[in-house]
Amino acid sequence: MRNLPLIFGFLLILFTSSAIAQSEIITTKPDTISYWKGKNEIGLDVSQIAFMNWSIGGNSSISGLLKGKFTRTYEKNNVTWFNEVLMRYGINKQEDRELRKTDDAIQINSTFGYRNDTISKWYHSAKFNFNTQFTDGYSYPNREIAISKPFAPAYVFLGIGAEYINKEEKLNFYISPLTQKTTLVLDERLANQGSFGVQPAVYDEDGNMISSGKKSKTELGFLVTNHWKTNVYKNITFENRLSLYSDYINKFGNIDVDWQMQLDFVVNEYVKANIGTHLIYDDDIKAKEEINGQQVTVGPKVQLKQTLGIGLTYLF
Repeated sequence: MRNLPLIFGFLLILFTSSAIAQSEIITTKPDTISYWKGKNEIGLDVSQIAFMNWSIGGNSSISGLLKGKFTRTYEKNNVTWFNEVLMRYGINKQEDRELRKTDDAIQINSTFGYRNDTISKWYHSAKFNFNTQFTDGYSYPNREIAISKPFAPAYVFLGIGAEYINKEEKLNFYISPLTQKTTLVLDERLANQGSFGVQPAVYDEDGNMISSGKKSKTELGFLVTNHWKTNVYKNITFENRLSLYSDYINKFGNIDVDWQMQLDFVVNEYVKANIGTHLIYDDDIKAKEEINGQQVTVGPKVQLKQTLGIGLTYLF
């Protein structure tokens, strides 16, 4: 009983502190509302096959693809601003063969839009897009002469137009009658060759250079893009990205195509499988082939890439 006043005092202090804390919680102003939303996604796909005394033959190999997707979106009243960074880098190592690159891309997208009211799904928009790569690219098995390099090429799109945004359907459609496309080829050798559509170097009859190749090319044209993402089945997502561009001045009606499709299969929170295709056609990109040990430039061709992977994905 001698400790009763002490216990009572302790309970009184505890109750008072709790009441004060509760009062502070109730009267504290809410945190400032943020109009920014962000999402970060990093993934690693790995595939491997090994043989030992395999009667029908085969080469052991291992492949890896590191990819990242980072988005930031600002939304307030009639204003929206979407920003996205996409990165991919893949390598493959086969038995008795050197390490080779299988994928390499850096892409930055930014779209700012304003609508007249909060009901409309159409926005007056300005769009920026940038594409390049991390490391040199080769026409294997030739590893002596690079056919592409970082910023050789790099593509910059900047234009204004109208964008339809349907959040419920996860559908974006953008149309621009006025878009500037800039092609950068900042490597002197590739620029002198006229790679990726820039003006090549000019030589005299003796092979002496009169003027070096241009390191950039600017076009003004018409751009249409589409981005659509939907659930086709439980834990299966389909994503489509399409870009169509035609220059007003040079060969109007000749369309540059960049089309990506991907199916994502979600196994669990961290494991995901995917199947994808990427088709590119650009009249300014001339294909290179190995003929009799010589690297020969031929005409433009449809470029097609197919991917199949399974790996880990981390969201934060």
